[in-house]
Amino acid sequence: MSLARRTFLTAFAGSAVVSCTGASATPDDAVPRAPRAAACAARRLLGHHAHQLSFGPLPGARDSFRVDGRPGRIRVAGTSPAVQLAGLRHYLKHVVHANISWAGEQLDLPGLLPAPPHPLTGTANVPHRFVLNDTNDGYTGAYHDWSYWERELDVLALHGFNEVLVYVGADALYHRVLSRFGHGDRELREWIPSPAHQPWWLLQNMAGPVGGPVSTGLLAERARLGRRIADRVRELGMRPVLPGYFGTVPPGFAERNPGAHVVAQGEWYGYRRPDWLDPRGAHFARVAATFYRVQREMFGPADLFKMDLLHEGGKAGDVPVAEAARGVEKALRTAHPEATWVILGWRRNPPKAIVNAVDKSRMLVVDGISDHFPTVTDRDADWDGTPYAFGSIWNFGGHTTLGANTRDWADLYDRWRTRPGGALRGTALLPEAADNNPAAFELFSELAWRESPLDLRDWFDEWSVARYGGRDPEAVAAWDVLRRTAYGTTRADGWGEGADGLFGARPSLAARSAASWSPKQLRYDAAEFEKALDHLLAVRPELRHSSAYRTDLLDVARQTLSNRSRALLPRIKDVYEAGDAAGLDRLSRAWLDLMDLLERLLATDARHLLGRWVADARAWGADDAERDRLGYDQLSLVTSWGTRAGAEAGLRDYANREWAGLVGGLYRTRWVTYFATLRTALDERREPEPVDWFALEDAWVRAPGELRIHPTGNTYKVAVQVRERLRRA
Repeated sequence: MSLARRTFLTAFAGSAVVSCTGASATPDDAVPRAPRAAACAARRLLGHHAHQLSFGPLPGARDSFRVDGRPGRIRVAGTSPAVQLAGLRHYLKHVVHANISWAGEQLDLPGLLPAPPHPLTGTANVPHRFVLNDTNDGYTGAYHDWSYWERELDVLALHGFNEVLVYVGADALYHRVLSRFGHGDRELREWIPSPAHQPWWLLQNMAGPVGGPVSTGLLAERARLGRRIADRVRELGMRPVLPGYFGTVPPGFAERNPGAHVVAQGEWYGYRRPDWLDPRGAHFARVAATFYRVQREMFGPADLFKMDLLHEGGKAGDVPVAEAARGVEKALRTAHPEATWVILGWRRNPPKAIVNAVDKSRMLVVDGISDHFPTVTDRDADWDGTPYAFGSIWNFGGHTTLGANTRDWADLYDRWRTRPGGALRGTALLPEAADNNPAAFELFSELAWRESPLDLRDWFDEWSVARYGGRDPEAVAAWDVLRRTAYGTTRADGWGEGADGLFGARPSLAARSAASWSPKQLRYDAAEFEKALDHLLAVRPELRHSSAYRTDLLDVARQTLSNRSRALLPRIKDVYEAGDAAGLDRLSRAWLDLMDLLERLLATDARHLLGRWVADARAWGADDAERDRLGYDQLSLVTSWGTRAGAEAGLRDYANREWAGLVGGLYRTRWVTYFATLRTALDERREPEPVDWFALEDAWVRAPGELRIHPTGNTYKVAVQVRERLRRA
């Protein structure tokens, strides 16, 4: 027996039964309890079946896993706990046909776990596997608690990611740091945005709370949660990516710190941006040193720091951009000599003035538009050889739209990765909100672990088997339809996400999208897509019991209904312009009937309940006043976004989504109001009266009425109703 094989077996001796009590890190643990981290995650995910698994190390410089064993004694080895979990996912998919995702799961496991027919092995083809968008802590939900984050991190590790963006608690960090530079407690709490809007403050786009000042108690709770998240990331063998310091300061910093050079940043969609402290000066160096020292105390060690200099219209003023970049880098290197600066590839960022001013080997560009624009063809040239990660943003604002440009992933990723002398060093999963589109989540996560070209037909076939727990011709057919439609789009049309539905649009007969910056037409054949619903409904009954099946059935039925809005609105426009009042009555009723059916469908699933999302926010409040502020913060983000100026500049409905409570609440209220104005205009033979939509929206956000927090109804039965209703249309 070889020495490597003896080492492999010795590592597993007696390791199947572990205690996970107190498995979270303590503040002084840099890499705590790593030997049992994967086993504890497996127990959280698989329950008692985890006792049949054992985990151990696998020597090697590249991230790799190996799975073997005998029935009931499955051995998983990997170069880190997260990689071990990636090996476990490979076993679950290919041997026992099980699926765990961030949206639904299927765990119909046999009592005795079977051994793999041969050792399963895998090696990552890139070192960086980055996950979560800057906006995640807003659009996914700023008010999730530890129970959410614990599972989310387990699922991310299971899917092979190793770099996780952690923004929770940054508000408390800035408060603590800037209070040492002359700013008062109340002043800072009135400058720091409420949690749902904080991502854009960290991007230096906006400042000031939506709904009122953040409380000291809220800051303290978020700091504790952020530390717990960062500790668990490290415990699982992943790396937390923390916010770095690149110059964000409140108004009045220069007056409190004489000699500081501050550049005003103006406005962003009607919001005042934070000021920018010149990175070349001694004041910046002192603030940055304090920032990184306090950050280490609060959140523990890190070597990856996210910073987006002059994001979305930031103004350099009289500060040369290259010199600013060198100042930011110098402060980072002084605090963390081995750190990597992570920066978003977005629009014109980062410019060559930044990447050519710093040590490229210690920078990583996470590209948000690899699969978005056909003009993006050579990132090596765009960033002069700076290491970058191939990325995708398949939704903006958390739209519930199903689909992704998977054909681009299959075509571009390997081609760019294997380009001679190329700088592609990773993947970056960057939807603006997580916990949706589970097929896209799984497929993208596998790019970094594939050893052969991606055949999408084969992949979706295998996905249907693991997703529902067995091979079924109807499931295979359903996912083949989806592969060719919602998941068969490409960036050739200049879009990276699917078209949102018109039920969520501000009412207009000319509406072509709900969000201002979304596709104006469907990117696939709607009639062809609808065939997937028939196939899913025909899946054999024993495969319908999992949350994975219910999630997918709801998504397809929801998307089918949503797509019909694009066919019906032009008909409503025609009868109105023809002066046909009876036709308007008939078709507007049909429109509202579809919305009511959509509301009933969405209400069957807890993940699609607006009320639960708002209740999560309110739960963080210490009294009624704070609960109201936090509820408004959360709810405004997916509706008006906050202020009238921001809404009218294009932010309203940016984060529209088809959720129960929104569809049957604000969205229905708007369309009922609009149809009434059209009917009155026909009766009185005049133009429709204008509606102050922001006033209506803001009033609803402040008093939405009772929002359901528990699901009701049966997803399958309502999906059947959807099919029957659309057959009559």
